[in-house]
Amino acid sequence: METNLMKYPVHFKPLLLAASICSAFALTACGSDAEHGTEKPSTGAVDLAECCTPGDANFPKVGGNLGNQNYSTLAAVTSANVSQLGATWLNRIEGGITTGTNQSTPVVVDGVIFIESALGNLIAVDGKTGVTKWRWETPHGVITRRGVAVAKDLGLVYTLAGGNRLVALDMASGAVKWTKQYPGRDEAGFVGGVQKVALVYHDKRLYIGTNDGSRGAAFSADAETGEVLTTFWGVPDIGERGADTWGDAPMEKRTGATPWIHPAVDPELGMVYWTFGNVRGGSSQDGSSRPGMNLFANSIVALDLKTGEYKWHFQSVHHDIWDMDNVMSPVLADVKIAGVDRKVVIYGSKTGMFYILDRKDGSAPLGIDEVPVKQDARQATWPTQPMPRQGAWTETCVVDSPLGGAIPGAPNRAIPNYKLGCLFDPHWDEPVLSFPGHGGGANWAHMSFSPDTSLVYTGYGNVGAAHSLSEASNGLRPPGTYMTGGVVAVDVKTNIVKWNKPLPYSVAHGNGILTTASNLLLIGQPDGNLLIMDARDGNELWRFQTGAAISASPITYEIDGEQYFAAYAGGTSIPYGDSAPRGDYLWAFKVGGQLPPAATPKPPVVRRPVSGSAVDGAALPTPNTVFLGRVQNRDNTPGAEESTAVNAMTPTWMQVPVNTTVTFTNPEGNANIHCASQFFEGVFNFKLAPGESAQYTFTQAGEYFYNDCHSPRPTGKIVVTQGAN
Repeated sequence: METNLMKYPVHFKPLLLAASICSAFALTACGSDAEHGTEKPSTGAVDLAECCTPGDANFPKVGGNLGNQNYSTLAAVTSANVSQLGATWLNRIEGGITTGTNQSTPVVVDGVIFIESALGNLIAVDGKTGVTKWRWETPHGVITRRGVAVAKDLGLVYTLAGGNRLVALDMASGAVKWTKQYPGRDEAGFVGGVQKVALVYHDKRLYIGTNDGSRGAAFSADAETGEVLTTFWGVPDIGERGADTWGDAPMEKRTGATPWIHPAVDPELGMVYWTFGNVRGGSSQDGSSRPGMNLFANSIVALDLKTGEYKWHFQSVHHDIWDMDNVMSPVLADVKIAGVDRKVVIYGSKTGMFYILDRKDGSAPLGIDEVPVKQDARQATWPTQPMPRQGAWTETCVVDSPLGGAIPGAPNRAIPNYKLGCLFDPHWDEPVLSFPGHGGGANWAHMSFSPDTSLVYTGYGNVGAAHSLSEASNGLRPPGTYMTGGVVAVDVKTNIVKWNKPLPYSVAHGNGILTTASNLLLIGQPDGNLLIMDARDGNELWRFQTGAAISASPITYEIDGEQYFAAYAGGTSIPYGDSAPRGDYLWAFKVGGQLPPAATPKPPVVRRPVSGSAVDGAALPTPNTVFLGRVQNRDNTPGAEESTAVNAMTPTWMQVPVNTTVTFTNPEGNANIHCASQFFEGVFNFKLAPGESAQYTFTQAGEYFYNDCHSPRPTGKIVVTQGAN
């Protein structure tokens, strides 16, 4: 079935009015009236009555306000006195656990902090003293959470629990008022996996997203009963709007496109803005069976706040085969562009670009063009991709650098033996290394917008990815790659980078940003350090060791005239796996705070690890020998068959003392030439025919990654120590 290009054209003039726009990447329900203007003016942040009322004494939701601006008017702490900022209390909310991971951002209402733990429990903490006021322990199992919703007018705080449950608790006591269990996957009324997405409350409704997975809807629910009121599916049913963008694929192949991050709400315009994830049918890397744009994957969709009716959408990646779903929570801002007041929504961005759209109709006031990209008919690739005219704020191609020289070199440096690619280059059976990868750019870090600077800020990662049909899920972050990142500030009025601050770690995964009216910017790192920067130029002003990785947004609030900051360091596994420190540290800070920082934990391992565990080279069945192109058996012998699996080095990880000679062997039974290409220092690069061997003597301690020229996926590592193993 062919896509109806008259219904979904791929070009439009960015400044056209909504009535004339029906674009594939900014499709408007033409002729509809989106400007309801029915909400009363807000009297404060806690009312959650307007989109963009900034945080004040309260920071009442994840994102700070309905527009997800993560901004506060509090300004008592400034660049002049930030050096006097110190911790004033610490609450180990789960008694000192050092396991699990946490992605939940705290919120504060009337001096009480509400925070979910890595165990799925909900704890209320006095924001002034740090004393636990009450705790609710879930009887429904451990789940990942990203933040509660608070309805002060109803006296309720909401969390999610295992088994697709929404739980409403009394704000003052923590007593469960009611629980709503939504249907499971094979039951009537299924809306998706209700588990980790932060909840949003407005005007006696909850807006609830669903997990990244095979199917899920964005839905609203009655905040007094939990009953479902409206639903919108990222994958439309046959006959619905957008269904003809999937070719002839049957419904069982049309999966994914779930709203796995919380939305933004504009009560004045009467719209809620949802972002939807990538396609997951069979493999996110294989588009051959689903020709077309695949709406509403990789899209922002504006819906009527009350009826759930479709208003407009913009698709940022057509026919995604790279897991490049731009599912960051959208940010709303009111700015002047080319002398005209515009209400915009900022949407981005694993792709390293901000798509700045008019939130009334989805048009692009700064221009977005459909740009031709490389094609592969086997993948049914779409001929163009939308590109902001101002370009990306990250590199969009990998760069080939000779081995040796500066280590690690450019953040987009290619690992040897891969086919080099750029963003949106197609792939098939041969891995193509492109940049940014599916971990960003920015991923699901919470952005911040400051009306004082007109800048939008995000954390990002420098992590390339290899894509091929061999990668069954989201692409391969190549073992041995350096995973770094930074913070970028972009002027919303122009979509041009104001400043870009490199950091030693990726801060693309939940590492939210807070900005204040005194031009402070706060962000947490995976090594446990909480940073304060100058929001105007990115210069670091202050740091504090919290004890565990931070994968949430810092917040600020005020009690008795004093400004506090709070941050939850609960650990994370993305993208550093078990090497990132874990914990349950809820910290509060104020000027004059005297508590010392936590002990510095072992920092995350910045290089992507190889598969498997370390083995002593001398204890191997064939001592100090690596067999190329073979998967390691349990007894550390090489497998019987030649392989291109990521772990097709036997062993993948060998540990030897200095001055050990290691033999690299291409087994006689292999049919192909194999290599051991050490990167990035280039101390050895063996190319061996079947039956051939080569040796290298390690005279310096360190870790030595290497991969294979037959297929770059198999990667091994030699760790050389100073003494005996």
